[in-house]
Amino acid sequence: MNCPCCSGKSYEECCKPYHTGEKHTSTAEALMRSRFSAFAIPNGEYLMETTLPSKRKFHHKKDLQEWGEINTWTRLEIINKPSPTKVEFKAFYTDKDGQKQIHHELSTFKMIQNRWFYVSGEFLT
Repeated sequence: MNCPCCSGKSYEECCKPYHTGEKHTSTAEALMRSRFSAFAIPNGEYLMETTLPSKRKFHHKKDLQEWGEINTWTRLEIINKPSPTKVEFKAFYTDKDGQKQIHHELSTFKMIQNRWFYVSGEFLT
């Protein structure tokens, strides 16, 4: 299976090792890609584990899992990487009503003890 993150690699050689905990991402972009794949699979557990611990109280694994399940995630486009800790992207998906949607966000990431975490995202139009 092609990796949902649109890297051009197979899932097994791209995001799966991150999802299974075999290894951790080495860049903010790699974490962004693996999180997109986690929505597409879906894998709410991974999404919670890769959220900055101090920010987890603002998220619910059940909601993350459900958002992955009710939508069909079709494509990820990296728009810009303005810094090593920021990634602008567009996530394309079809919602539960069959409407095509684009989630455009500038995400902020932070590395703690050689591991990247999602901090927050600013929605863009």
